[in-house]
Amino acid sequence: MKELTHYINGEHVKGTSGRFADVYNPAIGEVTAKTPLASAAEIDLAVQAAEAAQPAWAAVNPQRRARVLMKMVDLLHRDMDKLAEALSSEHGKTLPDAKGDVIRGLEVVEYCIGAPELLKGEYTDGAGPGIDMYSMRQPLGVTAGITPFNFPAMIPMWMFAPAIAAGNAFILKPSERDPSVPLMLAELFEEAGLPKGILQVVNGDKEAVDAIIAHETIQSIGFVGSTPIAEYIYGNGCAAGKRVQCFGGAKNHAIIMPDADMDNVVDALIGAGYGAAGERCMAISVAVPVGQETADRLIEALIPRVESLKVGPYTAGDDVDLGPVITAEAKARINALVDSGVEQGAKLVVDGRGFKLQGYENGFFVGPSLFDNVTTDMEIYKQEIFGPVLSTVRTDTYEEAIGHVMDHQYGNGTAIFTRDGDTARDFASRINVGMVGINVPIPVPLAYHTFGGWKKSAFGDLNQHGPDAFKFYTRTKTVTSRWPSGAKEGAEFSIPTMK
Repeated sequence: MKELTHYINGEHVKGTSGRFADVYNPAIGEVTAKTPLASAAEIDLAVQAAEAAQPAWAAVNPQRRARVLMKMVDLLHRDMDKLAEALSSEHGKTLPDAKGDVIRGLEVVEYCIGAPELLKGEYTDGAGPGIDMYSMRQPLGVTAGITPFNFPAMIPMWMFAPAIAAGNAFILKPSERDPSVPLMLAELFEEAGLPKGILQVVNGDKEAVDAIIAHETIQSIGFVGSTPIAEYIYGNGCAAGKRVQCFGGAKNHAIIMPDADMDNVVDALIGAGYGAAGERCMAISVAVPVGQETADRLIEALIPRVESLKVGPYTAGDDVDLGPVITAEAKARINALVDSGVEQGAKLVVDGRGFKLQGYENGFFVGPSLFDNVTTDMEIYKQEIFGPVLSTVRTDTYEEAIGHVMDHQYGNGTAIFTRDGDTARDFASRINVGMVGINVPIPVPLAYHTFGGWKKSAFGDLNQHGPDAFKFYTRTKTVTSRWPSGAKEGAEFSIPTMK
C-alpha cells in the first residue's frame, strides 16, 4: 500500500499523527494509497518553515518572482499528461477534463506573471508643502488555503499562485481524497526556482483545519467547499483576526427562453449538467424553460442525449463523457436524492440509479438522471446534489423564471439562453448571482477577471483570482513623507492643513 506524505520545507515528510485516510481509485472502488492526517504540531512545523522563508522571498523584487512563475508554466505544460493521469486516477474524471483542470489553474499562474504591474502602488507628488504621499502593496506573510476534491489542480493554483507572486508563503491543505496532484505541484514549483518553505502541502482533516484557523502566524485563509464548512471557517477565521475568503455550495440555474436555439441549449446542458459527473460548483443542475412548449421541446431533445451518454473509467478513452463520483458515500447520497425526487412527485424521465458497468461493479459510478416537473419545495431542487442529475422546473413567464433564481439561497452561477439582447441585458443587470452566462452554460471567468458567487455561495468581500486576488494577498501601507529644505524654525502643534 502506497503511503503518501506531507511536503514541508522542500521535503517529503511522513505523517507523525498516526492517523491516515484512504485514497481510492473511484473507478474500481479500491484503496490505492493512504494519506497522513496532520496534527496541530505538524501544521505548526510547516508554519515555522514558512515564517522563516517568507521575509527573504518578499524581498525578491516582483519581476524576479514572476520569472519563477514563468518557469512553472513551462513545467506544467511539460508534465501535463503525468498530472492528468494522477488526477484522474484519484478523482475519476476523464483525462480531457483532468487536463482542463490543470489548464484552468495554469492560466491563473500565467496571469500572476503580471505581478510587477499588479503590485504597483500609487503616488501623489506635492500633497502639501514639501509633502509627498505614496502607497505600497505588501505581502501578508504566511497564508493558507483549504481546497476541495473536485478540482485538485485548479483551485490550489487559484490560491497559491497570486499569494506567492505577491511575496507570501503559502500552506496548502488539500482534500484528503485526492492529494497526489497538490504534492506534485509543490515539487514543480520548487523545480521552477521557488525557495523551500514558500509552498508547503500538509494533508489533513478537521483537526488540520482547526489548527490553521487557530494559528496566530497564519494571516489569511482561502477555502472552497460546502456552505456549512465555509460558514464555519469564515466565522472562526474572522474571529481569530484573519483575512478570510470562503466559497460554498451552488445551485446553478439555466433559463431557456422560447426564442433560444434549442440545439445549442441541449449541447450546453449536457456538458454543463453531466460533465465531471456533476461534481462542479459551476455545474448547471436546474433547467428553467419558459413556456410549456419550450419545456416540451427541451425534454424531448434532452432524453435521447442523456440516455446516450457514455459512462466509464478514464482509461476507456477520450470518448468517455463522465466517470465515477468520488466516493461510495457520494454515490449513495446522489441515489437517495433521486429517490426523494420520485417520492415527492417529480417525473424521472431518465433514471440512472441502476447503472452498472461490466468489469467495474465495485466502482462509484452513477448513471445520468433527468427530472421533469420539479418544484421548488423538493429536496432535489433545494440541495446541491453534486452528481449527474439535471432537474427541470417549468415556468410560464420570464419573471417567474428569474424569481426562482433570485429566491434560491445560492448565487454562484447562472445562465440564460435567448436570441433577444434586451432580455439578456435585463437578466444580467437584475439577477442576484455572482457569475452570469448569456448563451454560455458555465460562466467561469478567465484568469484576468474574478471568480465569486453571491448569497450563501460566498463569504468575504473579495473574489478569487484576477485583480481581487492581489488585493486579498496584500495589505496597503500609505507613507507621507516630507523633506524640508533649510533650517526648521520650530515645531508645529496644530494639525497640519493644506495651505
